[in-house]
Amino acid sequence: MFKSGFVNIIGNPNVGKSTLMNAMVGEKLSIVTAKVQTTRHRIMGIVNTDDYQIVYSDTPGILKPNYRLQQDMVNFVDAAIGDADVILYVTDTVETGDKNSEYVDKLSKLDCPVIIVVNKIDISNQPKVLELMARWKQLVPKAEVIPASAQERFNLDAILSTVVEKLPEAPAWYDRDTFTDKNLRFFASEIIREKILLNYKEEIPYCCQVEIEQFREGEERYDIGAIIYVMRESQKGIVIGRGGASLKKVGTQARIDMEDFFQKKVFLTLLVKVDADWRENKRELRKFGYEE
Repeated sequence: MFKSGFVNIIGNPNVGKSTLMNAMVGEKLSIVTAKVQTTRHRIMGIVNTDDYQIVYSDTPGILKPNYRLQQDMVNFVDAAIGDADVILYVTDTVETGDKNSEYVDKLSKLDCPVIIVVNKIDISNQPKVLELMARWKQLVPKAEVIPASAQERFNLDAILSTVVEKLPEAPAWYDRDTFTDKNLRFFASEIIREKILLNYKEEIPYCCQVEIEQFREGEERYDIGAIIYVMRESQKGIVIGRGGASLKKVGTQARIDMEDFFQKKVFLTLLVKVDADWRENKRELRKFGYEE
């Protein structure tokens, strides 16, 4: 009896969805920072055994959209709810279920199994965690509620065994040697974007988009050329920094992570260009992989 299915991870920003996804898959497929809106795309990570195939899907944090890019991010979440065999709804020990409560209401009405993961229990205490679990069980009576710490890898076995139990009997969706639906160009761009999120403050990371213009694999190294798009000339100056120092720092950090991810040397070049309307322009968003 072989099981296979799509296990889609949803939840509000900063509750640890990407950390959980990476821990469950065993690879760093989703970038992780302390900033909201770190995840912009829907990213799949695939786990294969002799008995099952789990296609995990990380999604952007649920938000109320203010511009077209954010609407596309919400569309990724809605699509993940619509095609799930199992929903992993991730919350944490800080939020209570009031934020974006319309999505919590949706959980009770879904036909597929729902698992609520109360994440970050390592920064809480047992009475509070038990109280939160009871509250979530009351909010979504059909759901299994599991306490965990993705960061500390605590109770991941309980999540896995519950996921496998809920999976439908079905043949594998992907070849056994496939571990994600994204290509190497995508991961190169995400690694650069992670370094932008980590190195710049305020609105800068949210006004940046990365495009891989060149991606060539040689015998000894990858040659990668990337463009960082910003929305204003003033932002371009901030990203580059005095004498190019800030951009050089981002490039060095990204190259080190790429070499670890690709297991090969990387020669990386970065350019910064202004594209004032990229977050609202349908054609541009489609080029960057957001619009369907």
